[in-house]
Amino acid sequence: MRLMKALLCALALSAAMMVGVAASDTDTQVTFTKDVAPIVFRNCAMCHRPGEAAPMSLLSYKEVRPWARAIGEIVAERRMPPWFADPHVGEFANDRRLSQKEIDTITAWVNSGAREGNPRDLPPLPKFPEGWAIGKPDVVLSMTEEYSVPAEGVVPYKHYSVPTNFTEDKYVQMAEIKRGDPSVVHHVIITVVEPGRGPVPQAGEIRSNGQRGEPEGGEPQRERAAAQRSNNPDGMLVGWAPGMSPLVLKPGQAKLIKKGSVLVFQMHYTTTGAASKDRTSVGLVFAKTPVEKRVITAGAFSRNLVIPPGEGHYESTASFTFKEDSHIVSFMPHMHLRGKDFEYRLVYPDGTSKVLLRVPKYDFNWQLTYFVKEPVAAPKGSRLECLAHHDNSAKNKFNPDPTKEVRWGPQTWEEMMIGWFDYTIDGQDLRDVTAVK
Repeated sequence: MRLMKALLCALALSAAMMVGVAASDTDTQVTFTKDVAPIVFRNCAMCHRPGEAAPMSLLSYKEVRPWARAIGEIVAERRMPPWFADPHVGEFANDRRLSQKEIDTITAWVNSGAREGNPRDLPPLPKFPEGWAIGKPDVVLSMTEEYSVPAEGVVPYKHYSVPTNFTEDKYVQMAEIKRGDPSVVHHVIITVVEPGRGPVPQAGEIRSNGQRGEPEGGEPQRERAAAQRSNNPDGMLVGWAPGMSPLVLKPGQAKLIKKGSVLVFQMHYTTTGAASKDRTSVGLVFAKTPVEKRVITAGAFSRNLVIPPGEGHYESTASFTFKEDSHIVSFMPHMHLRGKDFEYRLVYPDGTSKVLLRVPKYDFNWQLTYFVKEPVAAPKGSRLECLAHHDNSAKNKFNPDPTKEVRWGPQTWEEMMIGWFDYTIDGQDLRDVTAVK
């Protein structure tokens, strides 16, 4: 009898413990409203919402639930949010990676059935600026006429000149490109041409050519234009491509547009099977406080690309030498569909060197800019070396045709290698010039 009572007590205790464990598991089970929504709202919603580039909205449980398993997979593989920098090289202010804790939370949610949870636990929807991510621009400049994009075929690059009509120099702290028809605009590059600094299209004129920023005509004309532009260290204002954010510079830093300058919109259109019209614009926010440093965009180019058919690891190199003591503030590697990897290395005047950014798996679909946490000193005479590889083999699933030799060219089935970067000059102080009177 005693043995029977002891056994019954043990069974009762065991059952009670199991109920307690089950209740505890239920209480601590990961839910969308309490655990996952804060991660999604903070890291994904800026793109995954109506009117943005992402293919679906992720602002509610109803919208997220059908994608739960796919979200779990791409998050676990760190394919989203898009970020391709080697985590062991450099520190970046705009690092988009999820923490391991956030990844584990999403994985646990998916594996436990992707439950919604208590609606009262749902955090408020994030608030985003309406119309412009940079806020209301001080001025909006647009292509002077619409361009009619055909339904089919290849559209050569188009160049539109847009007069600023500025009567005084303007220092731009923020700039954002707004595409007229996002479905047909592959990318946009807006450059600044100062008065007397080389040929530009007349207002509203379209100029088509094969190279970025090169005027039509023979080599002598190109050389003259380059000489005229050489006094301006920076012709680049802002660009847009998938994954790129608006230009937002720190207080005290700005881009310069001199009075009387013309903006040239380089437009790359892709056909979609339906005719369309586009009139792209750029919004500018001017610096409201004195500017100390002008941010300059430069690039290391490797134009002599000759990638053999089937070559899976073609190497290209380019470099840029600093003529003054400077500080690097960001990087933007650029290649096309055969781009494989990219690396920036700074070689100091004494011969020592340091890798500043390594992108082991380049992805043409995401043209990311990497802003360093702390500006990197580049003393006069330092050389920024860029090393990249291209995959023209059948193993590259994005390769348009592995049987063809590939050379430099503007279209996506051609190839490029450009190591863009932004920097400032140490000895420059514009605060007296830009002080608000």
